[in-house]
Parts: sequence; C-alpha cells; structure tokens
Amino acid sequence: MKKNDLMIFTLMIVLVIFLYGSYASAAEKIGFIDMRKIMLNSDAGKRATAELAKLYEKDKGQIQAKEAELKKLKEELDKQRAVLTETAMKEKEATYQKKFRDYQLQVKDANDEMQIRDQELSKKLIPEILKVVKAIGNKEKCTVIIDISSTPIPYYSEESDLTDRVIQEFNITYKPKN
Repeated sequence: MKKNDLMIFTLMIVLVIFLYGSYASAAEKIGFIDMRKIMLNSDAGKRATAELAKLYEKDKGQIQAKEAELKKLKEELDKQRAVLTETAMKEKEATYQKKFRDYQLQVKDANDEMQIRDQELSKKLIPEILKVVKAIGNKEKCTVIIDISSTPIPYYSEESDLTDRVIQEFNITYKPKN
C-alpha cells in the first residue's frame, strides 16, 4: 500500500471506531504509540542507531578523501588549462570525469547500503516491538492501538499513550539474536 493509501485507510478505521464508540459500551479503549520514538529510544534501537552511525562515519571518511582528490584534480586542471595541448587537456578531463563518476557511484552505494541496513534493522525490530504492543494492549484491554508516527492524530489523551511502557517492556523482553 502506498503511504497515502495507508494513511487514508487508517483514518477510516479511526473514524469507524469513533462512530462505533458512540454506540458501544464505555469499556472501549484506544491506545497510542509512537513507533519512531520506540525505535530510537529503546536499547535495541540505540544499538542499531550506533551501528548505522559507525557505518556512516566509515563511508564519510572515504567519501571526503575522494572529494579532496577531486577538488585537487579540478584545481590542477584549471591551472594547467592554458598551457596544456588540446589532447593532453582532453585526457586530463576524461580522467577527472572518470574519477567523478566513481565518486558518484561510491556515494550512491554508501547511501543504498545505509538504507538497506536501516530497513534490515527495522524488519528485525518491528515484529518484536509489535509483540510487546499486543501484550500491553491485551493487558490494558485496548480495542485498538494507533501508531501516531505514521498516522497524524491532532489530539489524544496522554493517559492513552503507551509508548514509554512499550519501550520499558521491550527493553526487558527483547534479546537480540546473533
């Protein structure tokens, strides 16, 4: 589902729940979580963020070295433009262009790798987080629990926010598989 379709679907569900709530008993309860906050503030999420930061720093160093090399080549090329023959100039420009393409590929590969690693970590953590959410929802007898990071909710009672409880419980129960 596209993000807009998912948002519309979720909003329709919320609307149906609210409409149903006017006919249902007062025992109906809606909970809210912030999945983004859980991912960033849980112990496992912090470890995953640290892993991604290490990968980013490693790639950043290599990319900055390439940038410095490209800058130096460009400066040399500009300085020598007036004294080089046309053939030599074309050769140097071709070399510069090849290195620039290599640089662009390295940046793209680094970004792709970061995105893949982030998705892998999310795919590993989200199902485990959802188990905790479901357990808390059952314990609290919630009819539905809505993720406010993916569905904008203009107002909800802070008493209905289960995010901190999910983080605490997730930190206790989650054991990473190596």
